[in-house]
Amino acid sequence: MDSSTSAESPQERTAELSTIAEQTAAVDELISLARHHIQVFDQDLSQTGWNSAARSERLAAFLRGVRGRRLDIIVHDTRYLESACPRMLRLLGAYGHAMAILQTGDEGKVATDPLLIVDGQHYLHRFHFEQPRAALGIVQPEQAQLLAARFGEIWATGAPGMNATVLGL
Repeated sequence: MDSSTSAESPQERTAELSTIAEQTAAVDELISLARHHIQVFDQDLSQTGWNSAARSERLAAFLRGVRGRRLDIIVHDTRYLESACPRMLRLLGAYGHAMAILQTGDEGKVATDPLLIVDGQHYLHRFHFEQPRAALGIVQPEQAQLLAARFGEIWATGAPGMNATVLGL
């Protein structure tokens, strides 16, 4: 991906985040940087604005962009998504060909550090879902690749979580 001539090239940086509000803003920033692939691991997506109208529109814009874009989400518990995230369910219905939501299998349940990796270049890594401390990396491919490998291990434990035809809502 050569973006050397792009005015949109993000500045390389890292930051420590100490609040959920900072993480919510970081998630939106990372989604705006996404060009190919967004990978999300979380307890249940309940804490950082995943059902907001603005977030839903950002994700829809990403998914309807260039062909081949992917949004992969894996959570420990899908109950919040099923009961309180109608926007995410609509996205899944509209873009089921480009997104998946899995539930962690038994081996994945030990993971407690939510991750968001974008294009193997940018990341948000919350150190533990019960604590608000996190690290943000923009244009940090080495660390992002390490976290993407961790995501891959968690993803490999996944079982079907939700599909585009959730009934009975």
